[in-house]
This record gives sequence, structure tokens and C-alpha cells, in this order.
Amino acid sequence: MKICGIFLVVSLFSTAFSDETSDPYLLPKPSILQYPSEHNKVGGEEVNLYCTSWRFAAETNNLAPWSTIPAECADYVKDYVMGRSYSTDLERVSEEASIFASSVEFSGDGKDIWVFDIDETLLSNLPYYIDHGFGGVAPAIAPSLKLYQRVVDLGYKIFLLTGRKRATGLSLLKTSSMLVSRTGTSSFSGILGHSYKQMLSPDELHKMATLYKSEKRDEMVKEGYRIRGNSGDQWSDLLGSSMSQRSFKLPNPMYYIP
Repeated sequence: MKICGIFLVVSLFSTAFSDETSDPYLLPKPSILQYPSEHNKVGGEEVNLYCTSWRFAAETNNLAPWSTIPAECADYVKDYVMGRSYSTDLERVSEEASIFASSVEFSGDGKDIWVFDIDETLLSNLPYYIDHGFGGVAPAIAPSLKLYQRVVDLGYKIFLLTGRKRATGLSLLKTSSMLVSRTGTSSFSGILGHSYKQMLSPDELHKMATLYKSEKRDEMVKEGYRIRGNSGDQWSDLLGSSMSQRSFKLPNPMYYIP
């Protein structure tokens, strides 16, 4: 299923946002948006301005909840995520996070932590969106890997807090192996050392992401950890209870997880 002409593979979660029994954690199946080829050519500058405004509103969480990309913005989003703008935005987030990480004074007890989401934060699923046949191939996001290595070097303990399931999809072992192979590092303590609190268990499948991740952060705080930084591509990665001292939102105009 190739992106061509007026077609674009985009993410569409099969979840009713008002239904807390839905499961928003599966890797999204691609959805095809189709629109008349002439539509996107009419008032090209206006369409571009509209789509830039739409992406800004989506990234600032002013559209929440939203379920799919506007048809007239399909090419715009494709060009954004496949081009230099997306990479530049990722680099900016990484740089700002690194500056903050370097400014924190540690307590010296090993309880200062940094939380990372996985999908579209440490690993990119763009190959999946471009061609569903690529399956589980998920390369590392270079700016996030740079930040990860920086916070490790500074002495942070790393926790990976993801909506991936333990029992289905990518297993804990497979996920940690993928992270190691894509990033070239084996010090993912969140997966390897504290895995019991990082991936969805069967009795947590009904929970929305904001609640699930808040509860996991609550557990970290109760165990004495100080959440200094948190990096994620969804607002549900960052908001809720036991928020980090600083949160860093990576761009993602492809899908929304409540």
C-alpha cells in the first residue's frame, strides 16, 4: 500500500473517545483518506495556511479529541513528517530537554529519573504508516536517542512508560530487544529493570492512556523517585497526576491518543 497521488496512509484509532472501555494502545491500522485531486490545488496558499493552523492546534491540544487528519491536509502532513520540518522540530525538543536535564541538581540517591514514551518518541513507526507491509520495523528517532544518551550520561535513571501490551503485540522481551538493536544501547532500565510497571497488563486494557500513565507515575513517586523529565509525543504521555518537573512534547500530527 504505497503513498501516491491523492492517497495517504494515516493513522485512525478505532476508539470512541467517550468510551473508556475502548483500547487505544494497539499500533493503529492505517486508514486511507481520498479526496478529489483538484480540491487540494484550489487556493493552494489558503490550504497550506489552514493545515499549518490545524497542526498547531493539534499539537497544542486544542483539537482534543480528534480522530483523523482533514482530507485537504493529507499531503501537507505527509510532506511535514517526511521532510526536514519534522526532523527540525524533533531536534528542537531534544535540545531544550537536554538543556534542562543538565541544569538539574541531583540528590545523590539514584532516585532522579527521566520518563520516555516509546512509539513516536524513541522509535518511529513511519515505515508502518508509509507501507503497512513493513510491519514492526521501527527505527530509532535520532534526536530522542541523543537526548536519551545525554540523560543517561548525566546520571538519570530511565523509565520507559508505554501503552504497548505485555501479553499481545510486541512482548516485553521483543520491545527491549528492538530498542537495543535500533539505538545501540542496552541500558533501558525502565524496560529491563522495572518492567512490571511499564507495559499494559491484561487488567489495564480498559484504561485510557492519561489515567494509565498517571497511575504508573504515581507508583514511581510512591517508591521515592523524583520525575525530573518526561518525553512523549502525546499529551496523554505528559498530563495527569505525578507530572514531571518538566515535560517535553514531541510533534505528532498523525494520531491522537486520549
